[in-house]
Parts: sequence; C-alpha cells; structure tokens
Amino acid sequence: MREVVKNAKTIREAIDEALKELDITEDEAEIEILAEPNKGLFGIIGVKDASVRVREAFKPEKKAISILTGIFKCMRLQVDMETSETDGYTRINLAGPDLGVLIGRRGDTLDALQYFTNLAANKKCEKRVRFVLDIEGYRERRQETLQKLAQRLAEKARRKGMDIVLEPMNPHERRIIHTALQEHKDVFTYSEGEEPYRKIVIAPKK
Repeated sequence: MREVVKNAKTIREAIDEALKELDITEDEAEIEILAEPNKGLFGIIGVKDASVRVREAFKPEKKAISILTGIFKCMRLQVDMETSETDGYTRINLAGPDLGVLIGRRGDTLDALQYFTNLAANKKCEKRVRFVLDIEGYRERRQETLQKLAQRLAEKARRKGMDIVLEPMNPHERRIIHTALQEHKDVFTYSEGEEPYRKIVIAPKK
C-alpha cells in the first residue's frame, strides 16, 4: 500500500501535495495528521510546519478492475469495463470484440473469472464487496433461457408423471430453476449430489 509523508505550512497544503504525488483523490486516501503547524514566537522562533501521512486506501473496486485489466492484457483481449451498483453488489459489465472465450460453456469461464475476482479483490479487506461479472447482457439472457427450460421440463414431469433430472449446474443457476418453479402447482424441485456435480430434480407432486 503506497503512502507518503508531507510537510507544509498548513495541513491542507500538506494533504494536497501528498494526494498529488500519489495521484489519488481524497476519497481514495487515509489521512493521518502527524503534527499541527506552529507559527512560533513572533513568527520567527519555533516555527513548525504541519506534517501529514497520506496512505492509499484499499478499494476492492479499484483492485478488481486492475486484476481484470492484467488478465485481459495477457489474453490480448480488448475489453471495456463499466461498473454499477445493484442490489448490494457491484456489477462489472465487459464489452468488446470476440469475448465468447470469456463466457465458456454455459458460462463456466465467466463464473470462474468472477470467483477469482471476488477472491483476489477482497483479500485483506475488512468490508467485502460482492462482484458480479457480465458480458453484454449474457447473464440476463441465460436466466431467461433457464426459466423457459424450467417451465418446459416441469410440464414434461407433470405430463409423464416422472422425475426429470437436469445436468449439473452451479449454485446460481440452480437457484434460478428453484425460484422459477417454487410456486408451481404440479411439481416441486430439489437438489442432489455433491459439487461440482450437484443437479436439480423436478418431480411431480403426488
């Protein structure tokens, strides 16, 4: 974590000099006043400058962007990133050409990248920030696909009177299926198996 100590005639001047050297804003800084200025006797004897220590504050959001930038640079991908705050988490939307490689099969690669970003960006952070990575609306489209799948398979389970076992899914996608069918009058859902092969079962109500 970067920090500097600056001396100046006033505390404000010392802080401004430190912020300029670190190239950060005051919102991104932790400021410690080491000494108040002293005008001394008649402004001549015992004159003392103000002294401050300014430390770059740890920002998970900034760290997350830095981590992703490094990954994309190594992959030689041109990616634009835009952040927004939604329902208690920070969404990082990725945009650019040829980003299918970052999605992977059923979003597996994107989920792995999201997991790593959350782990690395929140390291040594007292207040954790939950990051959700998306690529040009992929997660919303995937959610709609899963909701339609849930309804289609629920109808199949009802019609045939038999359990329908889905392919293994990650916890987020299983939650979408459970939520889509939780009010269904003819079927219920439950999960079985161990991660990462845990799967949903759609069963007709007796």
